[in-house]
Amino acid sequence: MTASSDSHRVVVTGVGVVSPIGIGQESFWQNLIAGRSGIDLLTAFPSGGLPSKLAAEVHDFDPLEHIYNRKFLKVMSRDIQLGVASASMAMKDAALPHGSIDPERLGVEFGAGHMSATPEELADASRHLQQTADGVSFEGWAEEGLGQIAPLWLLKQLPNMPACHVAIEHDARGPNNTITSCESSALLALAEGMRAIERGAADAMIVGACSSYIHPLEIARLNLYENLARGDDPRFACRPFDRDRNGTVVGEGAASFVLERYEHAISRGAPIYCEILGVGAGCDGSDPANRSSGLGLARSIEAALKRSDLTPRDLGHINAHGKGTLKDDIAESRAYHRALGALADSIPVTALKSYFGHFDAGAGAVELAGSLLAMRHGQLPVTLNYRNPDPLCRLNIIHDEPLKISNGIALSVNRTRMGQSAAAVIRAI
Repeated sequence: MTASSDSHRVVVTGVGVVSPIGIGQESFWQNLIAGRSGIDLLTAFPSGGLPSKLAAEVHDFDPLEHIYNRKFLKVMSRDIQLGVASASMAMKDAALPHGSIDPERLGVEFGAGHMSATPEELADASRHLQQTADGVSFEGWAEEGLGQIAPLWLLKQLPNMPACHVAIEHDARGPNNTITSCESSALLALAEGMRAIERGAADAMIVGACSSYIHPLEIARLNLYENLARGDDPRFACRPFDRDRNGTVVGEGAASFVLERYEHAISRGAPIYCEILGVGAGCDGSDPANRSSGLGLARSIEAALKRSDLTPRDLGHINAHGKGTLKDDIAESRAYHRALGALADSIPVTALKSYFGHFDAGAGAVELAGSLLAMRHGQLPVTLNYRNPDPLCRLNIIHDEPLKISNGIALSVNRTRMGQSAAAVIRAI
C-alpha cells in the first residue's frame, strides 16, 4: 500500500503551537524565521543551587484562554495545560468546531513525558515523615501525612492525562492512546494517528505531544545523565552540531496537529498543510557501537523513506533532532550518512532546539510544526549559534540566513538517549 492511494492518504489540516518563542503558530513562525531565541536565564523559580541556570520558558501563557472548563485546571500539570491548549488551537485552525464531525470518528494520539509533582504539593504531607538514624520513618504516615495529599493529586502526574483531557475537550470518542517514548513520542504518536485513519477507525485524529522541564526536580534529575549548557550568555547556549557546543538547555512546550483522511478534508474544503507520507521507527539495541553510530535512527529513516516510496534524493530538507550535546550530535550525523549515503553532506539541515531547547516529548512536536510552517512559507529557518563546523558532523547546516526552499518534502527526526528513534517524511500540498 503506497501513500499515493487517495483512499489511504493522510493529511494535516490544523496546527497549534505553545512554545518559548511564541504562543500560536503565527508568533511562533515570526520569531522562528527572524532567528529570535527563547533561551534566557531561568525565572520560574530561584536557580542559585542548580547546575544550569539557563532555560527556554513559555511566558504569558494563560490556560483559561484555551481550556473551556476551568475546574479541570486543578488536575492539570503545566505539561497538560500546554498540550490541551495546543490541541484547541489546532482544532480551531482546522475549522473543526464541536458538532462538525461525528465524535465516534474523531480520535486522539498524544505523546507525553515525565511529569514531576511540585514540592509545594507534597510539603504538608512530608512534614509528617521522621528522619531517623536508619533513614526515613513512615510511622504515623497513614494517620497524619496521607490525608494532607489531595485525593486527585496523582492525576497531574499521569502521562495519559493529556490525551484524556484533549478527548474530553473536543468530545473525541474514537481511538485514544498515549505514547511515552521520551523525545521520539511525538513522531510515534503521528504514526499511530496515521494508522488509525488508514485502517478506517477514524476520519480525523488529534495528534501531538507536550512536556515541561521547567521544574527544579527535573533539572536536578537531568543533570545526572545529560550535559546541560552552563554558559553565561543565553544567546549562545544551545549550538547544535557546532564544534564548540557544550550541552543542551531545558525547555517546555507543546504542539498538536489535526490529521484527516484526504477525502474527508477535501469534502469539507479544509486547508491542507501537508501529507504524511510515511513514519519509521527503530532502536539501537544493546550494542554500544550501535548507539554511537545512531543505528536506530538510521533504520527509522530508511523505513520512513521506504514507506513513502522515496529515495534520499527526493528530500528537500531535514529537521534534525539537534540536541546540542557532543555525543548525541555525532551519533545523529553518523545515522544520516548511514541512511542517506553521500547525499547526507548536501541536504539542507536545520536544528530548532537552538531556539527553544530540549523538553522531552513536546520538543519533537514543536520541531515538526516548524517544518510544516517552513514548507508553507517556502523558507527554512537557520540553526542558531552555528559558527564553527564540527568535522565529525559533516552536514549542510543552514545558518546566517533562512534558505528559500522549493522542494516540499521534509524529513523530521527524533532520538532518545537510549536509542529509541523515529522519522517522518512529509510533503507539502
